[in-house]
Amino acid sequence: MVVELISVGTELLLGDIVNTNARYLARQLAKLGLACYYQTVVGDNPERIKAALDVAFSRSDMVILTGGLGPTKDDLTKEMIMDYFHKEVILDEQALSMMEKRLMARGFGPLSDSQKKQAYVPKDAIIMYNHNGTAPGCIVEDNGKYCLLFPGPPKEMEPMFEEYALPYLKQFSDRVFVSINIKMISKEDAPVTIVGEGPCAERLGDLVDNANPTVATYAKTDGCLIRVTAAAENRDKALRLLNPMVDKCKSVLGEKYIKEIYEE
Repeated sequence: MVVELISVGTELLLGDIVNTNARYLARQLAKLGLACYYQTVVGDNPERIKAALDVAFSRSDMVILTGGLGPTKDDLTKEMIMDYFHKEVILDEQALSMMEKRLMARGFGPLSDSQKKQAYVPKDAIIMYNHNGTAPGCIVEDNGKYCLLFPGPPKEMEPMFEEYALPYLKQFSDRVFVSINIKMISKEDAPVTIVGEGPCAERLGDLVDNANPTVATYAKTDGCLIRVTAAAENRDKALRLLNPMVDKCKSVLGEKYIKEIYEE
């Protein structure tokens, strides 16, 4: 299963907000062992959203979209998806009821038409109800294509993903990724010729060419990071692959230069 991320929102393109959703989702997919090769950011424009979907589905099996599910005129993602998959539009009574209760509790009167539009969903979709906002998410399946829609605010998207999408996505993966990080002390506390990324990579030698687990080095301002990652059927099996490699890395790096070791 290859998954692609599309983040919808002109504010992202303008740099008004940071795209933390893509980072969160990419990390979740990696933990699930699902491949993600591309990420796209597109503005609130129906034609450009459709074009992004065309490209995404030409190279991926599943697309996860965030943003554009709200009540305003530029919230077009869900409408675009219903049109893209030729899905009938229906009113989800539970989503509407949840929305009414939430807005009334905050002092709003009767729902406006723009607010109600959030409760309209594609027929036969799996609905992901929003316990932290108003717009529900949904999962659309159509002829071997899978599309997951989430609201843009991270405080709504993240718990929705964990409640609904996480158990749903597990069926598409037969492996997990587990990482152990080796954090070196900073160049302020030891010579950069020892703890810098280049010298660390040199001492690791052929270990960085290993296939599973993989060993990768990252330059950080507070000290080089070495990430050892294993893919396996489950976490226990991944750790059995990881631990010997971590021990080898510790040996060649020099334990006195290691600040901490932790699982990601």
